[in-house]
Amino acid sequence: MGLQAYLPILMLMGFVLLNAAIIIGLSQWAMQRRPSVVKSEAYESGIPVVGDARERFSVKFYLVAMLFIVFDIETVFLIPWGTAFRRLSCSGTLVDGVCNGATSFFGLGEMLVFMAILAVGLTYVWRKGALQWD
Repeated sequence: MGLQAYLPILMLMGFVLLNAAIIIGLSQWAMQRRPSVVKSEAYESGIPVVGDARERFSVKFYLVAMLFIVFDIETVFLIPWGTAFRRLSCSGTLVDGVCNGATSFFGLGEMLVFMAILAVGLTYVWRKGALQWD
């Protein structure tokens, strides 16, 4: 195989790095430097800073964040399953993406089990009131 197999990837990485350098360089060259007191203040979401940055958050915030991560990772598992669905559901051989043998329930069944487990978890969390923001 050799280095020639990696040449398109190296060319793409080079293009991306060169493009990023050009865009940053152009923005530094074209910007107008007019410092002021207002521009030097901390800014986030248009709201003035109130309180300390190290204040405590409610446990509900962390619970919702963990639930978001769980269901976000679910979508990450759906992508490879979707690409392998035909291969998982074909009990024969695939020729040009067409199943020559009988189709099986395995590919769909395993995802239905995965989704059912997540649905049970979501129902449990919902019933416990973890999604209520009081």
